[in-house]
Amino acid sequence: MEITESTPLDIIIFGGAGDLAWRKLLPALYMAHLHRSLGERHRIIGLGRHEWTRRQYVEFVDRMSRRCIEPADMQPLQWQDFLRRLDYVRLDATQPQGFVGLKEACQANSVKLFYLATAPQLFTVTCEHLAGAGLLDAQSRVVLEKPLGHDLASARAINEAVARHFEERQIYRIDHYLGKETVQNLMVLRFGNAIYEPMWRAPYIRSVQITVAETVGVGTRAGFYDGTGAMRDMVQNHLLQLLCIVAMEPPISLDADDVRDEKLKVLRSLRKLGEADLRQHTVRGQYTAGTTDGQSVPGYQQEEGVPAGSRTETFVALRAHIDNARWAGVPIFLRTGKRMPKRHSEILVEFSQPPFSIFADQSGAAQPNRLLITLQPDESIKLQIMAKEPGSGMRMRPVHLNLDLQSAFTERRAEAYERLLIDVVRGRLTHFMRRDELEAAWKWADPILQGWQNQGDAPKPYTAGTWGPAAASALVARENALWAEAQ
Repeated sequence: MEITESTPLDIIIFGGAGDLAWRKLLPALYMAHLHRSLGERHRIIGLGRHEWTRRQYVEFVDRMSRRCIEPADMQPLQWQDFLRRLDYVRLDATQPQGFVGLKEACQANSVKLFYLATAPQLFTVTCEHLAGAGLLDAQSRVVLEKPLGHDLASARAINEAVARHFEERQIYRIDHYLGKETVQNLMVLRFGNAIYEPMWRAPYIRSVQITVAETVGVGTRAGFYDGTGAMRDMVQNHLLQLLCIVAMEPPISLDADDVRDEKLKVLRSLRKLGEADLRQHTVRGQYTAGTTDGQSVPGYQQEEGVPAGSRTETFVALRAHIDNARWAGVPIFLRTGKRMPKRHSEILVEFSQPPFSIFADQSGAAQPNRLLITLQPDESIKLQIMAKEPGSGMRMRPVHLNLDLQSAFTERRAEAYERLLIDVVRGRLTHFMRRDELEAAWKWADPILQGWQNQGDAPKPYTAGTWGPAAASALVARENALWAEAQ
């Protein structure tokens, strides 16, 4: 069913008063409402355990979500119209009674979009109660927020439970990184430009780095994070999805399954790391007290809610290999961490040096061409090339061809959650994980996690405000490489 301007649409948020809802989802839905992307008959129903009336919920959203919207976008009349579309239903997902009230709150014959912004252990019972209350039909859609499982077995259990009530075409496993403009631009960069595709392979590419760095610590998420760690929280989903887009073969079309088929092949081609490989190919770290953004911050084990002696990693660096013809022999470095010197996400593609240089005797050392794709906080694409310095002689130095996406396009750029929520409304699955993708990612990650547990080594300490343990630099140095910030 195609949703038109006149189609009644109910967007139902489980965890409607949670941090994700008021910080990200509701501001994103307001922006979609402001720019008329949701149709005329959309409503948003927040669900939660608070004993709130609708008025109290609206006041909560007005107070909390308003501050997450840019002042230039806060148009009072449109904001009030958005608030009028809100409703609230008190509901305990483990109890069937509240689902009767939810059904009564929905519009007649509406398309229902269920966003499960809750703990994954509630996904199964939530879907069962939705079905039991007669809230599901062929047009319903469900959005599953990460983490989707703790390991392969739990991910499969979630997938099987949800599949009992929803077809795969109705399931949207969300990874907000796939909603970023620059991530989606990677497809165009790779497959829409003839100068790149012939060289986007071994032996022309020497190495690839993918970094997602955060300046924040564990904050108020200690209860969740200490049982999860950086590998499950970031690598198994965000970084592997970025890797898939960088490394995939050209799909035969932009159809969702054609794109996801190629991403799946990448995941299946990732070389498995056995326990004997871990000390050579992986680094785990945990931040200690230090300074971030000019302020003193505690170490991970001093954070409120973190148990004494915790061995949860807040930093991971990995050297991965994709065993296929395109990427044979190319090391791929994945890195993520908390309490790093700056917040940024980037992809660095380093090309090989020419096989022979006529400039070997000239002053000024030649450096390899590098393509730096910055995803956040500022979106840009930079290509480093060698150029001659002005003057006599042939002294070289690297210069950058810089595409600033912010200035290249003056149109408004939707944030990731807004873009992905619109995709759900319009039935576009391309930027969401398919079941077999999720399970293939866990098949690769599980042996690493199990190996770390078996070895029993504590994460290597690193001072907050630095780029992680020294062992992470040694990891890339063994391939005669440097992390991007050191180049």
